Amino acid sequence: MPASKTCLLVEDSRVIRKVAATIMEGLGYTCREAENGELAMQECKKAMPDFVLLDWNMQVMNGIDFLKQLRGLPNGKTPKVIFCTTQNEIAHIQEGLAAGADEYIMKPFDSDIIRSKLEMLGLIEESG
Repeated sequence: MPASKTCLLVEDSRVIRKVAATIMEGLGYTCREAENGELAMQECKKAMPDFVLLDWNMQVMNGIDFLKQLRGLPNGKTPKVIFCTTQNEIAHIQEGLAAGADEYIMKPFDSDIIRSKLEMLGLIEESG
């Protein structure tokens, strides 16, 4: 059996991290969690994940600052990154994509939304 794919959930809400972890584990991922960008950066330096689900608005270090630092690391371009936001303005979304995000999802999200984005990014095989 191949090694499990890894996911880093970067989100300041413990409840949302738990929901996301349940979804990702159901899709075959091993999850690690960080409640802000600074802690997420420490996790990435320990072991780079295959996938990062990234909140935008967090204390200590926000999602954009984390993403810019991540993409600057030696293997920081490897993980696919989907940022989560409550903002739906095009400029806001473009800023995230310009900073290095691969995709974005709006909160609240569910397993179908995450699955479809992961399929689009080639991180899981399409179902059905």
